[in-house]
Amino acid sequence: MRILAIDLGGTHVKVLTNEQKEPLKAVSGPEMTPRRMVTAVKRLTADWRYDVIALGYPGPVVHGRPVAEPKNLGAGWVGFDFRKAFRKPVRIVNDAAMQALGSYKGGRMLFLGLGTGLGSAMIADGILEPMEIAHLPFKKGKTYEDYVGLRGLERLGKKKWRRTVAEVVTQLLKALEADYVVLGGGNAKLLDALPKGARLGDNANAFRGGFELWKDMRRRPRSRRGRS
Repeated sequence: MRILAIDLGGTHVKVLTNEQKEPLKAVSGPEMTPRRMVTAVKRLTADWRYDVIALGYPGPVVHGRPVAEPKNLGAGWVGFDFRKAFRKPVRIVNDAAMQALGSYKGGRMLFLGLGTGLGSAMIADGILEPMEIAHLPFKKGKTYEDYVGLRGLERLGKKKWRRTVAEVVTQLLKALEADYVVLGGGNAKLLDALPKGARLGDNANAFRGGFELWKDMRRRPRSRRGRS
C-alpha cells in the first residue's frame, strides 16, 4: 500500500510517501485554508502515486476529525470533507501525536513538539493518546505554550527559554510518570543541552508516524478512532 503522509504546520505543509526519499513542502500560514492545502498537496505530489493519506493536523482531533480550528492557519477545517477533496481514504490525527508515533521506542513516552506552539502526546505501552498540554496554566497566568512555544522564545530569549524547557520537561516527566521525553518540533534544535530524561526527536518521524497510522492499527488512539 502506498501511503502519503502530510505534516501540516503553521509555517509549512510537508509531504512524503513511503516510496519517496525526500519530502516536499509548501508555505502555509494564516491564509492556508483546507482547500488551499489540498491544492498545494496535489501540486506537490502531481508525479507521485499513493493509495491512502495520513494527515497530521495542528489541533485537536476526535474520532478522526478536527474539532477546533488551528490557531496558526486559516479557517474552515472543522467539518471539511478531506476524503472527498482528495478522492482518497484519509486518516487524521493530531500532528504531535503523529510525530510521537514515529518517535516511539517502547515504554511510557511523552512527546513535546517545540514549534510555533506546543504539541504534546503520550504513548504508554504502545497505546497512543493525543494531549492538549499547551493551553494548561503554567505560571504567572500564562500557559505552557506561552513559555516554551515561539512566543515564549521571543519573549524570554534563548537562555531563559532553554531553562524553562528544562523545567517543563522535569515537571511533566514526574507528573505523568513517563520513562522519557522526546523533544521534537522546529525549535528543539535550539537547545544547547538536553534536559535529563529527554532525547531529541526528528521531524522525519512525523512521516514515519503517518505511515504507522495505516500499518499498525494497534497504535491508533483507542478513544479517537475514525476516518474522514
